[in-house]
Amino acid sequence: MNWINNVVRPKISGLLSTAKREVPDNLWVKCPETGEMVFYKDLEANQFVVPGSNYHMRMDSQQRLQHLFDGGEFRPVAVPTVQQDPLRFRDGRKYTDRLRDAKTATKLEDAVLVGEGLLDNQPIVAAVQDFRFMAGSLGMAAGEALVTGMLRAVETKTPFILFAASGGARMQEGILSLMQMPRTTIAVQRLKEARLPYIVVLTDPTTGGVTASYAMLGDVHIAEPGALICFAGPRVIQQTIREQLPDGFQRAEYLLSHGMVDMVVHRHQLRETLSRVCRLLMGGTQVGAKKSPGKMNGKPYMNGAPVDTKAMEAAARESGGAVDPEVVPNSQRFEPGKVEKKRDDAASQENSKDAPHGA
Repeated sequence: MNWINNVVRPKISGLLSTAKREVPDNLWVKCPETGEMVFYKDLEANQFVVPGSNYHMRMDSQQRLQHLFDGGEFRPVAVPTVQQDPLRFRDGRKYTDRLRDAKTATKLEDAVLVGEGLLDNQPIVAAVQDFRFMAGSLGMAAGEALVTGMLRAVETKTPFILFAASGGARMQEGILSLMQMPRTTIAVQRLKEARLPYIVVLTDPTTGGVTASYAMLGDVHIAEPGALICFAGPRVIQQTIREQLPDGFQRAEYLLSHGMVDMVVHRHQLRETLSRVCRLLMGGTQVGAKKSPGKMNGKPYMNGAPVDTKAMEAAARESGGAVDPEVVPNSQRFEPGKVEKKRDDAASQENSKDAPHGA
């Protein structure tokens, strides 16, 4: 009877039970572009690129570094601690409570994770901004992590790669957050003085004070397809100038066609492209160190040696994952002068209608 009671009856009850089984929340993921439902494990195996639409979804910092370094192995770079709530800020909630919740959800100390390791047997230092941590906002801790990572690259004489993803400066830290913009800019200058490559990968989204500082100071700017890259968002700009913006405005492909980024690379070819660019830029550092800074025979320096920019572009595109820029006609280019001229013409027409007609 024990066997019947303990084994048979529970199995029959389980088969006949109509109780709802517990399903993980992230078992299926919906593509924001097409609405396609994708199994999470398949999405994760495809580096979080939706197979049908090629939509690049956001990745957390740990996954970014694992996909970048050889064998997914890297050493975290220790970052000095900073004061958590220097302004004792409070809006709807205490800033300390927001920080605690973000740390619990992401298992991170702040929005930037820095690691060092090998990329195709090349030693590099890389930093990733995690959008899950308070929208990847730039605060004192994030600024300290970026400065530490850049100085670590100078110390080890290795390239520095940044994966940028941010909503801008962290308002809860006020002017202390804004001061991270000049601090990181000075750290970038230390990289340039050491003639070390600084490569920026712009992911979705990269906005605000991050775009206005270190995210646009790289030697090579690579963007992921469809990434939003801007200072002020398109909605704010459209409401300000009261003009209809072009399709794809401030997206990676639009910026590529207007010369704001160097290349748009699919995530599957990103690691190979970064490896080629690092190897190319580090190949002549010893030669370039003996030369004076500036230009040599009209060819610009790329932090280590005079590099033919066409050769660098060709080497980076050998992986086949780069997007070629489209030629934009002048009629589709946004020029503030044209907007002002339209307004002046409209105003003059209104004035001519209202003016009295004299003999």
